[in-house]
Amino acid sequence: MKPLSAIVRAVLVALSLAYPVHAQQSPLASTATAEEVQTYEAFRSWVTRQPQDVQQAGADVVFQRYAAELRAQGRSEQEAASTVAILRAIGDRAEVERWNRILTAPKPAFNTAPNAFLVTMVKGLKPGRSLDVGMGQGRNAIYLAQQGWESVGFDPADRAVAAAQEQAQKLGVKITAEIARAEEFEWGESRWDLIVLSYVGAREFVTQVLRALRPGGMVIVEGFHRDATKTRSIGGAVVFDTNELPQLFAKLRVVRYEDVDAPSDFGGPEATRVVRFAAIKP
Repeated sequence: MKPLSAIVRAVLVALSLAYPVHAQQSPLASTATAEEVQTYEAFRSWVTRQPQDVQQAGADVVFQRYAAELRAQGRSEQEAASTVAILRAIGDRAEVERWNRILTAPKPAFNTAPNAFLVTMVKGLKPGRSLDVGMGQGRNAIYLAQQGWESVGFDPADRAVAAAQEQAQKLGVKITAEIARAEEFEWGESRWDLIVLSYVGAREFVTQVLRALRPGGMVIVEGFHRDATKTRSIGGAVVFDTNELPQLFAKLRVVRYEDVDAPSDFGGPEATRVVRFAAIKP
């Protein structure tokens, strides 16, 4: 079975950022047509409502299921095939643009302060090299730089990364930000003292985290508990079952695990069920 395509992966993981301060032109296309956006948003809405086995299936399976759904809605075979062709052609451009809009909105609908669990867990830690995976507009990467960390982050949403760089300059702190997807970024080996996975997933990053953390280094994860999906649609990559995170990172020493009702960084002020995890590489 072929691996999940970039567009489906982007829907489920929901990353967002950009390219290095010294990089040339972003390799990602910056725009999508109105038709592409409409087609993509309909697909995105559908895929986030699918069961876990569908979300984790190969791209061909996902698109076959979606074509069947379109035909069930009354679309012709030709219309369904044309829609899938558009989705394959636009790749993850629409998702990147979607997160660019969200993360650079004049009135952000997400928590722009550093993640509270991250703040708690790094308090008292000796600063070292930190990696913020899916750094968005830089709220966590900038905070870590302010605390003395050599702060690095990556994300495919170019305008969000540019906003992070601009904000860091205004605050007089240094961050290194790359426009890259997780599979493009060079995680390295025994390279990081801290890796942050804040609402970007975890399952798909276990191998990279275990290899890239230095001995004594910490990984910090926050995401939604599966119960949160009972009241709204959430991409499967940022949703975890009870005790799943300790099992995923079983080779690490658990420092803290929380399963609580609390406001989420991407869910508004009302409380929802979230999971928080911190562990150290022996």
